[in-house]
Amino acid sequence: MWLVQRLPQAGPRFAWPKRLQGWLPALPALLFLAVFFIVPVVEILQGGLYDADGVLSIAQFARMTHSAVYVKVLGSTFWIAFLTAALSVVLGYPVAYLLARLSNRSRERWLLWIVLPFWTSYLVKTYAWMLLLSKTGLLTIVATHLGLIDDASTLAPSLTGVLIGMVHAMLPLAVMTMLPIMRGINMQLVQAAETLGADRTTGFFTVFLPLSGPGAAAAGLLVFISSLGFFIVPALLGSPRESMVAQLVISSVLELFDLRFAGALSTVLLLCSIVVFYVYDRVVGLSSLAGEAPQRAGGQGGRLLPVLLAIGRVAGKLTPSFGRSGGAGSGIGLKAYAWVIVLALVLPIAFVVPLAFTKQAFVAFPPELFTLKWFVAFLESSVWQSALLRSLGVGFATAALALVLGFGASLALVRLPSRWRKPLFAVFIAPLIVPRIVVAVGLLYLFARWELAGTNAGLVIGHTVLAIPYVVVTLSASFKRFDWRLDDAAKMLGASAFTRVRTVLLPLLAASLGSAFLFAFIVSFDDLTIAIFVSGGINTTLPKQMWDDIQLAVTPTLAAVATSLVFLMAFCVWLSSMFKRKSY
Repeated sequence: MWLVQRLPQAGPRFAWPKRLQGWLPALPALLFLAVFFIVPVVEILQGGLYDADGVLSIAQFARMTHSAVYVKVLGSTFWIAFLTAALSVVLGYPVAYLLARLSNRSRERWLLWIVLPFWTSYLVKTYAWMLLLSKTGLLTIVATHLGLIDDASTLAPSLTGVLIGMVHAMLPLAVMTMLPIMRGINMQLVQAAETLGADRTTGFFTVFLPLSGPGAAAAGLLVFISSLGFFIVPALLGSPRESMVAQLVISSVLELFDLRFAGALSTVLLLCSIVVFYVYDRVVGLSSLAGEAPQRAGGQGGRLLPVLLAIGRVAGKLTPSFGRSGGAGSGIGLKAYAWVIVLALVLPIAFVVPLAFTKQAFVAFPPELFTLKWFVAFLESSVWQSALLRSLGVGFATAALALVLGFGASLALVRLPSRWRKPLFAVFIAPLIVPRIVVAVGLLYLFARWELAGTNAGLVIGHTVLAIPYVVVTLSASFKRFDWRLDDAAKMLGASAFTRVRTVLLPLLAASLGSAFLFAFIVSFDDLTIAIFVSGGINTTLPKQMWDDIQLAVTPTLAAVATSLVFLMAFCVWLSSMFKRKSY
């Protein structure tokens, strides 16, 4: 009761129409996304569909089909994205299954090690794999000695290197997407099947797998659409044979200055995103992105039930060791597998750390330790200092703006009638679904006219577009757990809406707000795609400076920068976990 006793009495105030009151908190975010997300994306469509004279034309799309190079790149993009999605789901499913069966405390400890690689910069992860998979890399040398590859071969650049880098980046996303759906499954159903005579394997295939199928489908779809916009990994770990559409978009804008062809390429990615977005909603529902189990978990997946039943019967006969008597062994085996996956996620990043302390002027393994001169070179360089300070300033500004807009959006989602929640939630998370390269090209169109290209304001706006979905997803889950009786009590005592937000919502949601702020900051600080198109060529961000340097040479200074980013992300993840514990 102390909350309501401290509430000041509200004086006369303007009364908004009742129908508009629920929409008011969402209006700033809606207007922001309309101007800086929807309008730029629509302009991409126009840029690809109209020629220089403003006449409707499909010449840019025909250009893709007439050239064998573009057809091959399109095919390579979809094939690599499909393989990445399939491998991420297959490798991540057992890990998500194990986490779903653990206690909350144990699950949080495991998730910390999975989230850390996920939030670590793509450039840092790719830099690590460059060192491991190159001709003189540790894994290439080991593979050569074991006879897995010949002396003339290398793991990177190659398709193998691209897939390793992309699966390493996307595997945590697949696990975190499948986990909420698996946690929502009633394990008593599996126990009932075993009571009726089914062994553990048959019970898994006939009960748990069909119910978790929508989660696996959702993970595959999200990973697939995220992979469509990749360009860092294929550019650094692949050969020209593994080029992807995003690389063509960047080349068309920055080298050929052909914005219309870049718009057409982006339109192809956008249309694929819309299709996948629709399929995702039909399969599992958008609410799963906020951590909810699907309401129709067995709906679409029910069509596959006869197939799964047949697989379960065959698997039960072929793997008798996983029956009831093999329960303990299978649990140990599952944990061992999960440890292997976690180590595979963490060790490549940890591999970079000792290289930052090498005494040598070049990167070699094992390094000759110990010196701090590369960190000194990083911190004393005016170029790196400028990039670091700009990234920090833009990151904090982005996090603050995204938090304000996302808070109002999340508040509206719980106040509006149910018929409006789904389309509104779809609008707020749309930047999460659309490939970043599409958003970046669209903002380039817009900022070129508004003279925002190369400015900090342009970077903050672009990063805020990307960060809003993460804030909304984080806060939506917290709002669903909030005890709204406290807000009702304050309202009965005469507190205005603003007073209730200030004295009730903000104090009780402080931990979740802190987590959302950190997520938004990380999204901004780690972004390279928007920075390439918007940051300008002189005053750039830290990821953009790393991108420029890493294409010239792999140096110990880059290892020092990468190590600094790893420590920063580890601190942010630890801080986020502290906020999350306080929110329970």
